[in-house]
Amino acid sequence: ALWPVAAVEVHTSKEVDAVNGTNLRLKCTFSSSSPISQHLSVTWNFQPEDQSSHEPVFYYLREPYKLPAGRFKERVTWDGNIERNDVSIMIWNLQPTDNGTFTCQVKNPPDVGGTIGEVRLRVVQKVHFSEIHFLAVAIGSACVLMIIVVIVVIICRHHRKKAEEKRIEAADTEL
Repeated sequence: ALWPVAAVEVHTSKEVDAVNGTNLRLKCTFSSSSPISQHLSVTWNFQPEDQSSHEPVFYYLREPYKLPAGRFKERVTWDGNIERNDVSIMIWNLQPTDNGTFTCQVKNPPDVGGTIGEVRLRVVQKVHFSEIHFLAVAIGSACVLMIIVVIVVIICRHHRKKAEEKRIEAADTEL
């Protein structure tokens, strides 16, 4: 009989832009058909844009292990939560030399095969106006417009009420 092969599915963003000198959380989550094992391992690697060889970034096996050397030494920390299937890392003080592709691989024995998450990082000098910025401006403008409309309606009702009170007062004095 054939047994279905279980595999770990890894999920990351496809591309991320970040500003030079800032910190970035590289998010990586996973799903596995097996319960979380004591032997679960996470490997983060980096390939620069020039396509030179992969460089280790971070490793996790029962606990996070920092790299003793390399471009990410003292600049990468664990920011995941295994119980929540989160194996994210933080990269501190981003630099243009960090442009490239990061890979996140999770092995959860007996699930050791499966997808490898890839995220392309672009370190930029300043943030470009994106759809999110446009959406925030549009929502903010709509909220301000609604507040102005409500204030105008309240003022109009107040003036109408004052005018009505004056008419009633004038009618009472004529009688």
